[in-house]
Amino acid sequence: MSTISPETALIYTLVTVSASDEEMTDTELNRMTGIVGYLPAFRNYNVEKLRSDTNSCIELLQSEEGLDAVMGLVEEAIPESHSDLVYALACEVAASDGNLTQEELLLLEMIRHALDIDRLTAAAIERGAAARQKTFN
Repeated sequence: MSTISPETALIYTLVTVSASDEEMTDTELNRMTGIVGYLPAFRNYNVEKLRSDTNSCIELLQSEEGLDAVMGLVEEAIPESHSDLVYALACEVAASDGNLTQEELLLLEMIRHALDIDRLTAAAIERGAAARQKTFN
């Protein structure tokens, strides 16, 4: 049994990606809130836990083995059948501010490997996330 819920694991993923470049932008935070508000995966999630789950993740990330600990919790909580969902949400947050940093790209690669996302699936998810960021301006 996992120590966190699958929904909390998704929140941890979103926070980790947003914080990977040491700056959680308003755009990223807005995307995270929107994701929690509309995705069926969060249907049973108490949105009032969002702030405490975010703070718990940040505290964990600041510990000595922070990233490894967060990734371990995520892997433990998410069924293998939902690995693509984790990666898709990570890509959404990373792409949301229109600027993929080296830290974000490295973290996405780590998530892809940790969750055993094949390269073709990853490319499709990445392309979809990029397409959703396009504007007409």
